[in-house]
Amino acid sequence: MRILVTGGTGYIGSHTVIELLNNGYEVTILDNLSNSKELVVDRIEEIAGKRPDFVKGDIRSKEDLLKVFKGQKIDCVINFAGLKAVGESIKMPLEYYDNNIYGAINLLEVMRECECFNFIFSSSATVYGDPASVPVDETFPVGGTTNPYGTTKLFIEQILQDLYKADNRFNIAILRYFNPIGAHPSGLIGEDPNGIPNNLAPYITQVMVGKRDHLNIFGNDYDTKDGTCIRDYIHVCDLARGHVCAIKKLLENPGVVIYNLGTGKGSSVLDILHAFEAAYGKPIPYEFAPRRAGDITANYTKVEKAEREIGFKAQYDIMDMARDQWNWQKKNPNGYSK
Repeated sequence: MRILVTGGTGYIGSHTVIELLNNGYEVTILDNLSNSKELVVDRIEEIAGKRPDFVKGDIRSKEDLLKVFKGQKIDCVINFAGLKAVGESIKMPLEYYDNNIYGAINLLEVMRECECFNFIFSSSATVYGDPASVPVDETFPVGGTTNPYGTTKLFIEQILQDLYKADNRFNIAILRYFNPIGAHPSGLIGEDPNGIPNNLAPYITQVMVGKRDHLNIFGNDYDTKDGTCIRDYIHVCDLARGHVCAIKKLLENPGVVIYNLGTGKGSSVLDILHAFEAAYGKPIPYEFAPRRAGDITANYTKVEKAEREIGFKAQYDIMDMARDQWNWQKKNPNGYSK
């Protein structure tokens, strides 16, 4: 069975490719390398002992997609090819709508033309907006998203459900991620953002290697145990494993299925900082800054549905996540750049 992984040299994509290869799947990566490097393919091969096919291309290009689909039989597509920074999306909404929504529509049109009907969508817990209560489960209402990034995920989810109503040959798994951090335990692959990191964990590790002076924590007056935001942080290797579970579910022809992928435990920004301090062995400098537009107080998930229906359960805690992400950054202080 061959899986096309769009955005497969990115952070979550690369870890998922390893999990797929380790489970006996053939993998083709399509990536435009806008936020990743082709060197990742070498690292994947080093870890998995098998090299995925790699095509440089963009999901917004029908020509690029058809080159892949006409060249080999694709049985399933996992779409990671999305821009994903909340703060950046507020500054660049048009770019987010173009890449994420137009790209997804283009990809689905080519899939239909080439009669490939198994699709896994990389969605996000941001579709729940600012939930009325926590923990959230898959029955909670979606909408009221607080940033364009989350809105692109919400719109694509609706497009997928409308597509299935019109063409029930499709089998679609919508995976709503909570907050992936960590890295492969080998330290060979990990998160390598361009410029100033938009996410918490890579910013912390860049402070740890001396690339940043201190961590800014946006807001310390939220209604939480320590005043900082609470999220459900999940190890990226756990998240990758969730996609293999979802592929097996699609083989049952379930139509459209939706799963939250998280640990079921909420951790504050300061909890994460202290986990990294434990991995580092010394304090990490930080300062409180004003709240950031688009942030919400708390969001973490119930885990029962994913465990019951696809056998997914997170194995790692935040100490494991911090240890593995620090191991990656320590071995690769400049990321994939030499």
